[in-house]
Amino acid sequence: MKILVIGGSYFYGRVFVMLAAGEHDVTVVNRGTYSVESLGARQIRGDRRDRSVWKGIKEKYDVIVDFCAYEKDDIATVLQNMDQSPKQYVLISTVDVYRRGIKGRKNEDTPLETRVFSGEAGEYIAGKVALEREVREECAGRGIEYTVLRPAVLYGPYNYAPRESMYIQMMVKNGLLPHINDAQGRFQMVYVKDAAEAAVKALLNENAYGRAYNLCEEEEITYDRLYEALRNAAGTEAEGAGQRAGSGEGKRGGAAGGTEAEGAGSGAEKRGEATGGTEIKELRVTVEEAREKGIPLPFPVTEEETELYDNGRGKRELGLSYTGLLEGMGRTYRAFRAVYGG
Repeated sequence: MKILVIGGSYFYGRVFVMLAAGEHDVTVVNRGTYSVESLGARQIRGDRRDRSVWKGIKEKYDVIVDFCAYEKDDIATVLQNMDQSPKQYVLISTVDVYRRGIKGRKNEDTPLETRVFSGEAGEYIAGKVALEREVREECAGRGIEYTVLRPAVLYGPYNYAPRESMYIQMMVKNGLLPHINDAQGRFQMVYVKDAAEAAVKALLNENAYGRAYNLCEEEEITYDRLYEALRNAAGTEAEGAGQRAGSGEGKRGGAAGGTEAEGAGSGAEKRGEATGGTEIKELRVTVEEAREKGIPLPFPVTEEETELYDNGRGKRELGLSYTGLLEGMGRTYRAFRAVYGG
């Protein structure tokens, strides 16, 4: 299968390329900040909003997988300027496209948000809602099948967003793990390798044509549960670490969700050894205290901010499965511990 990936050098896209390139012919279009050739993919360097980039692509691809569409016309620019259309266009969207404040778990038929909120987050959501409409319209006019993937909070190795990695950095460098003790928010996460495998399973899959899928693990996570998972990741129970010794985790950035990272583990995950001999101490703080101290609060902290999602369609139609939080956070901790010098 010939796959054209837009983006693909950071986090989710990177792990997808690592998985797909093992079985398929993968070409990545991006600005070239990071090379993907070591991942087994070819690379075309250029700005996605430059029409000449797409006019210069003469090969026919079976599938386009788009990880970095954010603004109106991002998809139209691609399809209107390529010589040959793909059979399928896979758009990476987000669960944030759903209308806010709906009770219960949202499935793929839940109405999308029509309001435009202020700030970067509001612009991001509005952009993704518009792009879901754009992919439907542009593909319909060209006889192209489309699939939309809507991941919840992604986590795992290579995560450049300041979420779980910031807590792990504090654990490794300072021996402290924040415990936000009065947060009421709940949220769902998805381990990056699971999200990448979902994208692979959607490729030229007739079940996925014209469909959208929520990507998330079932568990409703709280800050208490996150603390527990990170504490566990640094302790003796983390992932049965000693069973997978010596897989080369120690290379900077060399642990990706489910590829290098799944084999990672030096057997040093005993409590007190995880940060080079420094025992990890609990730093109990309230939400207000965390803000005052500059401790990141990347997840919902109030019940009013809570938005939950149903993942049943992907399980039924694509056979998706999900890594539990303790296992996934254990892999993530070991990968970032190597990066931060633990």
